[in-house]
Amino acid sequence: MTGAVSKHVAVLKGGWSSERDVSLVSGALCANALEDAGYRVSQIDVKQDLKALLNALEPRPDVVFNALHGRVGEDGTVQAVLNILEIPYTHSGLLASALAMNKPMAKMLFTAAGIPCPEGQVIDIGDLKKVTAITPPYVIKPLNEGSSVGVHIVRVGDNSLPVDDWNFGDKVLLERYIPGRELTVAVVDGNPLGVTELLPREGFYDYKAKYSEGETEHLCPAQIPADTEAKAKDYAVRAHNLLGCHGVTRADFRYDDTESKCGCLYLLEINTQPGMTPLSLVPEQAALHGQSFSELVTVMVEAATCDA
Repeated sequence: MTGAVSKHVAVLKGGWSSERDVSLVSGALCANALEDAGYRVSQIDVKQDLKALLNALEPRPDVVFNALHGRVGEDGTVQAVLNILEIPYTHSGLLASALAMNKPMAKMLFTAAGIPCPEGQVIDIGDLKKVTAITPPYVIKPLNEGSSVGVHIVRVGDNSLPVDDWNFGDKVLLERYIPGRELTVAVVDGNPLGVTELLPREGFYDYKAKYSEGETEHLCPAQIPADTEAKAKDYAVRAHNLLGCHGVTRADFRYDDTESKCGCLYLLEINTQPGMTPLSLVPEQAALHGQSFSELVTVMVEAATCDA
């Protein structure tokens, strides 16, 4: 492609978060697609060693494709490093990444902007058994993890809570459980691609359902009323812009169309580093728009900025 041959793209992948394995897959696929598009590509398996990362980024690439997931990769940490080095990178910048990864802060901003979110509260993990302000069913979430890592649904009559094996910090986010359907919307450079409904074979759309073949059916476009589709796309774009996101994001929703609610849409969170695996939703929605995987990552590279 024009201009791509002379451009060097370094793909960051791996990391040491709970999503390392997913990131390795995303990074390898993105690197292969970028090579197919004519870029010079190097792959960097990021470890907990800043000096090693700085050395791996010499000579300086023209662009960094950030395929990291989870902490460090999408919470503003690696973005800060790349800002200092003045290397353009894909996806959102430092502030937007940090805000999106901090679920309570993002929820507060979305709610203030008129985007409905499930009611919730932050408490100490040690106080979880004492909670009386929120009654089951409710959802327990880490404050800053992705891919549904650490998420538990507490239902009426449950006798156990994830207190003894909790490895996600001293605090926990509790949210009212929203019944109904799981929806997601990809946004690329401020434009919504579509609405997908996710139908896990069992349970909810957790880590296993996201990344295991055959565990979840994807319905795209989602079979929902036209006004709900329009609202989901509007909320996704508004959330993207509100946090100052750049490039690609994915907004996740619950759509309560049960008899008692009849069509309430709630934004759960926005993901600034959506997966790019064979089962990932952003490439799937892009493909339905006639955009190949190689074309998608090319768009992301060409839109890369520093401190965006």
